[in-house]
Amino acid sequence: MSKYIFSFLTAILFSCSVLGQEKPIAFINAKIISIVGQPVENGILVVQNGRISAVGEARAVQLSSDTQKIDMRGKVIMPGLIDSHSHIGEGAGADGSSPIQPDVRLLDSVNVRASSFQRAQSGGITTVNVMPGSGHLNSGQTLYLKLRDDANKIEDLLIYDKNGNYAGGIKFANGTNPIRAGGGNFPGTRAKSAALVRDQFIKARDYRERIRRAGKDESKIPARDLALEMLVEVLEGKRVVHFHTHRHDDIMTVLRLQKEFGFKVVLQHVSEAWKVADEIAKAKVPASIIVIDSPGGKLESVDLKMENGAALEKAGALTGFHTDDYITDSRFFLRSAGMAVRAGMSREKALYGVTMANAIMLEMQDRVGSLEVGKDADFIVLSGDPLSVYTHILQTFVEGKKVFDRSDAKDYLISTGGYGASDDREIHIDCFEGDLGGQE
Repeated sequence: MSKYIFSFLTAILFSCSVLGQEKPIAFINAKIISIVGQPVENGILVVQNGRISAVGEARAVQLSSDTQKIDMRGKVIMPGLIDSHSHIGEGAGADGSSPIQPDVRLLDSVNVRASSFQRAQSGGITTVNVMPGSGHLNSGQTLYLKLRDDANKIEDLLIYDKNGNYAGGIKFANGTNPIRAGGGNFPGTRAKSAALVRDQFIKARDYRERIRRAGKDESKIPARDLALEMLVEVLEGKRVVHFHTHRHDDIMTVLRLQKEFGFKVVLQHVSEAWKVADEIAKAKVPASIIVIDSPGGKLESVDLKMENGAALEKAGALTGFHTDDYITDSRFFLRSAGMAVRAGMSREKALYGVTMANAIMLEMQDRVGSLEVGKDADFIVLSGDPLSVYTHILQTFVEGKKVFDRSDAKDYLISTGGYGASDDREIHIDCFEGDLGGQE
């Protein structure tokens, strides 16, 4: 009897696995820009179960009989864009109680229903580093998110590693933002800013050493300190520091701190990177830059140049781009690469900068950033060349699922509408039956 039961259960399990196996979908006749190789004019991309199962020239890819084919003739397919510094999701980090608050988690303040996520999808962004602000020397822990659809809670957007930990870095800042004259514990000068950060890392070193010396003797283990615990993660290379910095002297301060304490760091903004590009490259530190066509807002960014990307590329530094949304609207992220090329950066490195370079900065290069077999099926479909001002992002896919479609009226409004079409505090998308009580 047990033999028959075993056979019956085996049959059920087999049928369930077959039902759970999605049919492959092939996007055919497209120009494929994989980022890691030369573009393919008549290419094919095959996705199944959220992953890329084949990519390349059409003649080199064999399709199974059950493959669904979608003709992309005249279209361009490239990896989903990765934004290494954004503020979508309405998250807030540290408060005014102290200048360094590494225990604060952005995880606890993001609104997953914020329309800014859809705005980013319409700009082709599929992975994003969401950050707290830069008004503190340390404003808390960042989040690396996948812009999946229909999120009900923040956990639906999180990216987990093989150990079950959600991915994210930590935000530091120097320069004007965290300086507050007469502001209690906040620094009043650049020198004091660096001193406070150095002091906290020394305390974290001591905290780690006391735990090590205590071993299994619980009576000697120091009381748990959430802030120092996070800084220990930084010292041990478990958490990347994303460091807001603009002026060349502030950039050099970050490089000194990084050399002294050995943490992993990504330089964010670096308006004056062109002044110290060789030093950045020599330190083997990546730079995530912002490209804006009308600089302003603070004196320390007055020397921002369009040639930043070209200077960093020439020096040999890993260079990516970010939106700092709303500073640059997520819908126009590709424009950053285009303007950098106009100012002398190579086309290849500019496209690398909105995809693979940022994947490396987020330590996610094994999953995203390029179209390669085994990677997540995060990609975008464009109407033409990605660096042309005439090109539109037509569709965005995250893990094989479509999350944006320009031909859909609601998505089109998010993609092209003004402030009210992408702000939750305005009445928006109100011309569709069923939305906002069916207003028309």
